[in-house]
Amino acid sequence: MKGEDLELGELLAAAEAAPPGESVDVVAHDLQKRFGAERVSFLFVDLIGQRLIRLAAAGDEGADDTGPIDLQGSVYDGVLRSQRQHVETDAQGGLNVITPVTNRGDCIGVLELSLQSADDTVLNQVRDAAHALAYIIVTDRRFTDLYHLGRRTTKLSLAAEIQHQLLPSAPCCEAEQFTLAAGLVPADDIGGDTYDYTLDRDTLHLSITDAMGHDTDSALLATLLVGALRRSRRSGCDAVEQARHAHEALLSHSRGLATGQLLCVDLRTGLCGLVNAGHPRPLRLRGGAVEELELAVNLPFGVVAPSSYRLQELQLCPGDRLVLLTDGMQERGAAAVDLAAVVRDTREMHPREAVRSLTAAVLDACHGSLKDDATVLILDWHGIAADRSKLPAPASR
Repeated sequence: MKGEDLELGELLAAAEAAPPGESVDVVAHDLQKRFGAERVSFLFVDLIGQRLIRLAAAGDEGADDTGPIDLQGSVYDGVLRSQRQHVETDAQGGLNVITPVTNRGDCIGVLELSLQSADDTVLNQVRDAAHALAYIIVTDRRFTDLYHLGRRTTKLSLAAEIQHQLLPSAPCCEAEQFTLAAGLVPADDIGGDTYDYTLDRDTLHLSITDAMGHDTDSALLATLLVGALRRSRRSGCDAVEQARHAHEALLSHSRGLATGQLLCVDLRTGLCGLVNAGHPRPLRLRGGAVEELELAVNLPFGVVAPSSYRLQELQLCPGDRLVLLTDGMQERGAAAVDLAAVVRDTREMHPREAVRSLTAAVLDACHGSLKDDATVLILDWHGIAADRSKLPAPASR
């Protein structure tokens, strides 16, 4: 079976003309027209990363809603982890095709459909359609709560609702020089932890923070903190100036404290300027060895005392993995977890999978009940192309 080449311009025009909640319908119509695809649906992971929610194309009676699907151990889990298309024979003698829907490393979900038959050309074009769907969803979810609502298989606390609005819309990002991923638990009842990142022409900005307190009090303090950091960052401030502005904001508008680490990574050299405001030290994996970095620690943001923030330098080398975390990853119950060993054991994993392994280990050690938020951010530094030319080929991710 052959289909016409994907006309990306036509597909994007159709998506723009449709309501923002009908992204899947637009792609489903395209696949039906070109390949006779049936039972087209998009499945995305819930907020706590344990279940999949199916969003079927409108009018597709064959893809009825059977409720959330357990992710662990499923074929969908394999597709998300490997980022490879899965094809199997279905009960009707056709093909069931499951394809990752991913944008710059951010696993948005999977596209599932049935075909009577398919050659490599058709399967490649299904991959192209899934990639286009990723861009369409990234655009459309700014205008609808459909995807936010669908991800909620448990009730969110008010603090968690506030916290999630502070986080980047994508927990993973891939670029030439680096790959990063982050995650926090418990996702449905957080209040205080945040991570943030942004990329400009020459610099990768990273932050991980922990606002003291509980529930909505810590969430509101985190809102003030993140707002001050973003305002100063977007004004062109370096890590030291960002830290100073955050400290002054907390002194002026609250009585709360927060710890944090702010990093500015030069994309051309890998030289990282870092400020540590009372925060747990990062772990670095280099050449198979994991070590806690010996950094000077300044006072937390908001401490009523004379304080100045020290800029420290850290040189990243191609192949380095940097792990930033909050103290929830080291709380009393989680102390049984050898974090360095988990970092070492997951060194061949993509950062998004390593994040899942680290947070899962902490949750398991605490029997699923954390007393504090636990957040981890992993940065893999690849370096520029010239730096990587002398390295052995990386393991498949």
